[in-house]
Amino acid sequence: MSWEKHDMDFLGGRRLRRPRMAGWSRNLVAETVLTPSDLIWPIFVIEGHNERQPVATMPGVERLSVDLAVEAAKAAHAEGIPAMALFPNTDPSKRTEDGAEATNRDNLVCRTLSAIKDAVPEIGLVADVALDPYTSHGHDGVMAGEEILNDETVSILVKQALVQAQSGADVIAPSDMMDGRIGAIRGALDDEGFEKTILLSYAAKYASAFYGPFRDAVGSGGRLKGTKLSYQMDPSNAEDAIREVEQDLAEGADWIMVKPGMPYLDICRMLKDRFDVPVFAYQVSGEYAMIAHAAQAGILDREAAMAESLMAFKRAGCSGILTYFALDMARKVNG
Repeated sequence: MSWEKHDMDFLGGRRLRRPRMAGWSRNLVAETVLTPSDLIWPIFVIEGHNERQPVATMPGVERLSVDLAVEAAKAAHAEGIPAMALFPNTDPSKRTEDGAEATNRDNLVCRTLSAIKDAVPEIGLVADVALDPYTSHGHDGVMAGEEILNDETVSILVKQALVQAQSGADVIAPSDMMDGRIGAIRGALDDEGFEKTILLSYAAKYASAFYGPFRDAVGSGGRLKGTKLSYQMDPSNAEDAIREVEQDLAEGADWIMVKPGMPYLDICRMLKDRFDVPVFAYQVSGEYAMIAHAAQAGILDREAAMAESLMAFKRAGCSGILTYFALDMARKVNG
């Protein structure tokens, strides 16, 4: 008996490659499926009209004026993307120590929320709640010396969340990592008649090196004084994520977010297995930039790497993914 025959006898005649031989059979037995409805598209907004500003550190990503953000929303909706997330590049003259512009009902994000909601009411709008796009020091909260003040920051975040909800936000997404902000925001939303507004907590947000291009895009990178290690999570810790999620769910969060995404797929899976709630992940700017720059250099196939990276989030149990690839991926899926 040849070794080949012996091997096939031992395996009971199974050939695991057999279902992989044809495209139709691979599709038939695929365990994980990625669709446009799994994607949330984050965009950066700026003042002006018909204005586009390329983000140098993120090839293919642009900052858009409000009118072009509306056109982007129309394109996203046409491809079946269910939601968009908005992040402002605030005029430096409006950045202050306390980030007061965040609570202005007529600020850039609020005007963009209203404009998109008027033009494309079917698309969901996710509003980021944090002060870093509005502070002169680049931190997510107000400061006293070198200290980030938790409770004083939360009171401002509550006002920020309310003006966003009033402007048409469907999802309020606090990313600041202050203690107690979920309960305070949920209570304020309910008191003001926004019981239907979804609360998506960045419950597991790590102090990551992968945020650099984002800070460039919103204009906070050069302003940041010190680090965010006192409020964002230590990358070496997993159990902290469980405690953060437990607390935020108890305070009224509907969904939870893991940020960054790919370096923390283990956290996504752990939280999905432990908690019976939708888990989202943010494929952050640094993750996007690595793929985009590598593709520009001819090192990676952009479309293949994009699709593989996003499939990893679904395989890890994520209900949805925030990704700058959203429109490209949706168009790829839609053919």
